[in-house]
Amino acid sequence: MQRDAFRARARAGVLAGVFAGLLTALAVCAGDAVARTFPFGPGTRAVNDLGNQFVPFHAHLWDLLHGRADGGLLLNWRSGYGTAFLPDLGTYLSSPFAPLVALFPRDEIDLAVYVITVLKTAVAAGAMAALLLALHPRGPWWGAAVLGAPYGLCGWAVVEASYNPMWLDGLIGFPLLCLVGEWIRTGRRPLLGPLVVALVWVANFYTAYMATLGAALVLLARGLGGWRALGRAAGTVLLGVGLAAPVLVPVFLGSRHAYPGWTREFRAAGWAEVAARALPATYGFFTPALFVGTGALLLAAALPFHRAVPVRERWVFSGLVAGVLLSLQWEPTHLVWHVFATPNGSPYRQTFVLAGVVVIAAWTAVSYGWPGRRALLGGTLVLGVVAAASVSGTSATRWSYALFAGGLAASVGALALVRRRPSGGAVAGAVLLAGALAVQAAATTAYADRERPARLDDYPAWGAEHAARAAAVSGADGWPRYRTDPGRPQLTGNDPLLVGGQGAAYYSSHTPAVLTRTLAALGGGWTSNGRSVQSLDNPVTDALFGVGARVRGPDAVRRDGGALPLVTFRTRSAELRYGDSAFHNQELLLGSRVYDLPADGVCPVGSEVFVWAPDFTGTARLGAAGGPPVELRGGLPKRRAAMAPLGTQRTAGARVVLEGRGSVPPSGSVGCLDRARLTAAVARLRATAAVAVDVTPDGVRAELPPGTRTAGTAVLAAPRIAGWRCEGRPADAYLGLVAIPVTAGQTSVSCTFRPPGLRAGTAVGAAAVVVWAGWGVVRRWRRGGRVSTGRHQDFTGAAPSGGPRAGGAA
Repeated sequence: MQRDAFRARARAGVLAGVFAGLLTALAVCAGDAVARTFPFGPGTRAVNDLGNQFVPFHAHLWDLLHGRADGGLLLNWRSGYGTAFLPDLGTYLSSPFAPLVALFPRDEIDLAVYVITVLKTAVAAGAMAALLLALHPRGPWWGAAVLGAPYGLCGWAVVEASYNPMWLDGLIGFPLLCLVGEWIRTGRRPLLGPLVVALVWVANFYTAYMATLGAALVLLARGLGGWRALGRAAGTVLLGVGLAAPVLVPVFLGSRHAYPGWTREFRAAGWAEVAARALPATYGFFTPALFVGTGALLLAAALPFHRAVPVRERWVFSGLVAGVLLSLQWEPTHLVWHVFATPNGSPYRQTFVLAGVVVIAAWTAVSYGWPGRRALLGGTLVLGVVAAASVSGTSATRWSYALFAGGLAASVGALALVRRRPSGGAVAGAVLLAGALAVQAAATTAYADRERPARLDDYPAWGAEHAARAAAVSGADGWPRYRTDPGRPQLTGNDPLLVGGQGAAYYSSHTPAVLTRTLAALGGGWTSNGRSVQSLDNPVTDALFGVGARVRGPDAVRRDGGALPLVTFRTRSAELRYGDSAFHNQELLLGSRVYDLPADGVCPVGSEVFVWAPDFTGTARLGAAGGPPVELRGGLPKRRAAMAPLGTQRTAGARVVLEGRGSVPPSGSVGCLDRARLTAAVARLRATAAVAVDVTPDGVRAELPPGTRTAGTAVLAAPRIAGWRCEGRPADAYLGLVAIPVTAGQTSVSCTFRPPGLRAGTAVGAAAVVVWAGWGVVRRWRRGGRVSTGRHQDFTGAAPSGGPRAGGAA
């Protein structure tokens, strides 16, 4: 009987999960189709970090899975002249869904990311539906389905996380962790629980942290059951996080070595705007996306008035919803939710936990019977207060109120129908609830699709320009003999990952501080407060970093025979430091004077003119009447304009003309490059540079010229980020680059890269595996002991409880 009941509950959970997932996917796709957003129309969905980070990183993952990447799991040779990859992998690509990109053609990478995004929302809805039936099996499976779907279609998912798809793993993780909480509470599946925790934390540690806090609150609300259960809970979470340590520790340390981003102070949104965001078809970047569908809101609001629900559950879960809502608005709890740091973007990233708690409260009301007239009236009044409070805000539109009213009417009608006709009205009620949710969620999705490009930076999906630039890079590729930079203007902040090549451009939460500061000293530009460093189009830096080919436009490639090998040799000298002038800094790293810096801003005829004004926004051109203008996008600290070429000085007396706003460096904004001097300087360095360089996925080995008899320093054209070891010791630094001391007569140098925290994380993970396996062995031994004891009692004549003694009369 118990086995049959378990199978029936399992079938109900599967049915509810599948139905909720399908409804969620249908609503999301319908909304995107209505908005004519990719892949259903010409509108782009690649706004902000979706186009700038997630799509390029998934393209690089595609290359890794197909064996076409420059680098491996530890080191990324494409971005930032060589950066750590494991922290990025653990931040953007560790989801179990991410490898699905390998099933798509590479030029359909945007479609692959879209399919994964929709799939994640559907799985989250299905997971929530299954959780609801695990919490209260008495409710109908279709009720769990139409309440699981609002969770997957919550405003946070379709408005915020849809362009931050890594967050959606937390949306899936919350119901999974709540399920683990149920196992802890009932003493079941102690070995599976830590594995689920580890999976959730590996998939996305940031939202996993929030989901863990939320699941802990739900577990407390359900009733923990004493100190032993508390110990089981703590042990399960700690063991699961320990199993995830090989990924988590490098990610954490990668963040510590990153260039500091924005720092913001939390400002709570106005309550009118908070109320408005509970309505469908609203948008706001700095307000919480609280929409979960009117049906779920109505049931949650009806819970305090539903007398069939035990008093404790009524008020505990109603209080939990109110408490989580208030915690979004209070700075101390806001900081707890966000790992004690206000994020740079949306300050309400934990809103999905509130959506989950609302759905659980709604299901608690349903599990004790459909709410009657009194409860529905009370819930309707609560929602009426919410709608009235939103009127003084600016987020809600007439469509918002119309959709809200229509959904409320449909939900009240559906619930009244199901209560009056429990058998015949179930289908009609389910259709009404599901239909109202689908319409509201599709409208919310479509509204957000149209609002985001108008308010945020946007990037086109893969098209003809991407294909042309990728073909140009592929045709010029000569790695590792020289680098090929995909060029400017950039399509995204991560063009080397998206279209190929090995350039300076790199945008990540883990952009190393040494990379940002070194490139800035050499004239590089950035956006996102230094986290997104840009390609630097300059012959001196191209030579120094071994850039032998650079894309100029979709079809043109500039090949430069002056690029140096990746490893060069410098004689020993006093410690060098960069100064205030990017021109002098380039010369310092090169070891030769190649620029004239005219006080009057007029370059000699025949020289190549460069302008450097990092804090200037506007245009620069050579000569008042000639030369095409070059855009400069400065505005420190958010943006830094890169040094830009203006062409060759052909007319005596022609000056650089700046038009716009901002300051120019007091050390001089105009540099006149003497190409002959640069050629001679490169030739001198080439004469003592490495004659052969072997690049691996986690390091480099270089052969020095025969007869190198002078002690000095070998310099690898890569930023000296934490993790480089050369010749068995931590690498030195030479003006921000990797440096290796060379003794007289030394014929080769070798360096390996290990991301900081890899060994420590692996050790913690191995210890966690031992504890987990040992726990399993002990449990099996104890279980075997109990079975052996029972068999021994049967053999000696002891009878099981309730049965006849062996050998006695039947």
